[in-house]
Amino acid sequence: MKKSLVISYLLGIALLMLSCSNQHDSTVTIQFDSAKKVSGQKFAIRDISPGLPADWDAYNFVVLEMKSTTSQRFQVGFTTKTGYNELRVMSYAANGWIKLAIPLRFYTKLPDAANDLAGTMNQPRYSGWINLGGKRGLLHGVDSIGFRMHVPINDPTIELRSISLSIEDPGDAYLGDVPIVDEYGQWNLGDFDGEIKSLDQLTQEWNAEERELAHPADFDYSIYGGYLNSKAKSTGFFRVEKIDGRWWFVDPEGHLFLSLGVDCIAPGGGGEANHIDQRKNFYKELPPQNIGSNPRRPNSASIGKWNLYRRFGEDYPSKSRAMIIKRMEHWGVNSIANWSDREVIGMDQKAFTLQLQGLGIDKGVMGLSDVYAEDFEEKIGEVVKAFVTPYKNNPWLIGYFTANEPSWLGQESRLCDLILAKEGESPIKASLQKYLEQEDSPERRKEFIYRTFKIFLEVVNNAVKKYDSNHLTLGMRFGHIPEDGILEICKDVFDVFSFNCYAVYPPKEEMDRVSQVADMPMIIGEYHFGTVNRGMAQALVQVENQEERGIAYRYYTEHAFTHPGLIGVAYFQWADQDLTGRGYDGENYNCGLVDVTDRPYNYMVAAIQETAKRLEDVHSETEQPFNKMPKNPCGYELIPDVWNE
Repeated sequence: MKKSLVISYLLGIALLMLSCSNQHDSTVTIQFDSAKKVSGQKFAIRDISPGLPADWDAYNFVVLEMKSTTSQRFQVGFTTKTGYNELRVMSYAANGWIKLAIPLRFYTKLPDAANDLAGTMNQPRYSGWINLGGKRGLLHGVDSIGFRMHVPINDPTIELRSISLSIEDPGDAYLGDVPIVDEYGQWNLGDFDGEIKSLDQLTQEWNAEERELAHPADFDYSIYGGYLNSKAKSTGFFRVEKIDGRWWFVDPEGHLFLSLGVDCIAPGGGGEANHIDQRKNFYKELPPQNIGSNPRRPNSASIGKWNLYRRFGEDYPSKSRAMIIKRMEHWGVNSIANWSDREVIGMDQKAFTLQLQGLGIDKGVMGLSDVYAEDFEEKIGEVVKAFVTPYKNNPWLIGYFTANEPSWLGQESRLCDLILAKEGESPIKASLQKYLEQEDSPERRKEFIYRTFKIFLEVVNNAVKKYDSNHLTLGMRFGHIPEDGILEICKDVFDVFSFNCYAVYPPKEEMDRVSQVADMPMIIGEYHFGTVNRGMAQALVQVENQEERGIAYRYYTEHAFTHPGLIGVAYFQWADQDLTGRGYDGENYNCGLVDVTDRPYNYMVAAIQETAKRLEDVHSETEQPFNKMPKNPCGYELIPDVWNE
């Protein structure tokens, strides 16, 4: 390129950036009305940041300076020539000013294809995180910005003082002086019920819990968590059986068993400080380097583990694991579900499940492995053998999940496009090209993906049964109950059908369809409830406050077990997520049974205890489920196309 052209190009870029700058000319306030199901406002962009162009093709980021009084998610959108286009946004600094740079491709293009739904839809930034809901379209004729909130809690507000555009990523920032996170890992920009103000207060509450745990609760459980008053054939391992039209697990001693589990059971959760070098003034105080550090993640620290050190001293790893078992026994939780700490599992004191790893999902497209590779079956055999052999004779293991929330479900045609667009040659690409030679249609594409998926499941299942015939295969943990064609595939492969279900209550009609098509027992692998009073996002299903979280748990769980096919649930998750977002996708949900200071949420604990005592009778239909619904619950579905109704 000639020197004159280079200079002209650089001047053009400089002028472009200058045209998009602003000096906080005007601040607008959005007042959300908690009396409305959906509340929000739109503003002309020229009234906030005059001079911005209407067509944004030349830019890659829109940069907002704003302050929200709540950690509740909100929608940010823009009116264009073709309609309204919005995303979900969560701020890590409720009550604090932030600069948030949103990549414009999130508004214009479909999400990049990740292996599961969370990785596909959640996009982390340093000052908040973004969920890729809403429409996609060109950002032409952009003239207004809008903010909406679904079922707002406590009449929150958002202030917006700047909108700008940028070609390069300008980065995110917290713009306040008071740290977002205090020395105990708590939200530091507001007050809340149960807030810890001193180590003396925290120690008193820990001691009170110890005294309570000294009085054991009785749930009539066997050593493995089955019901002592029941008896069936014992095999020394967990199995499933249909008795009088209702499915059950049977524990190794022959007692009927319903899995009341929790995901991500591990000590020291909820307090990870990550991307520390990019987060000026986020953290009031970080742990000493010798406590809670992870050599594999040098740019992070665990305030949650630091709290365990404060509680238990040098021996906090083993003592905190022992505390987990005490809590499970006292609360009635009889299963350690997915993604839990292997050392807690290795104590062999509670039944547990595992998810297989290394199956090529992470190297495939949208989580679909290349089953057409010549060595696919051989490699799967090697991986499965190495994974299951240590557990083959362990009676505490219930069984193995194959994977979690495949992201291609319902997007089979797009998945085919991505396979065909892969650079170079691959066995799956060649197989797809050959399959489509006869006819390239949506139906043929779906047939190919289903056939490929079936091969994958059969190869994996055959390997599991070859190297560990003692334990159950528990399914795929689909993000929703798929169509009948997938159910037909699953019924010939798995012992149990599994799906995740974030809702106020499980979908009875869809569960009936599983029973009709596949006649399989079912596990719900994930569900939860959260709120906003701790400075974290409110989880996938929102309720008004901490008390309502307990009500929501009982209502969902007991109604789930009225279904004759359901034999297990796993609440997501043991501890709250990190206030400033988990490292790989930014989620920061108040969804835990335990908070960052290692204190249980009492309403949730009481709810679990009551449900555990009734579960056998509810499933047997000798007792009615808890029938009080939570107030004003709000799911994660897209907001209806209304503004103040």
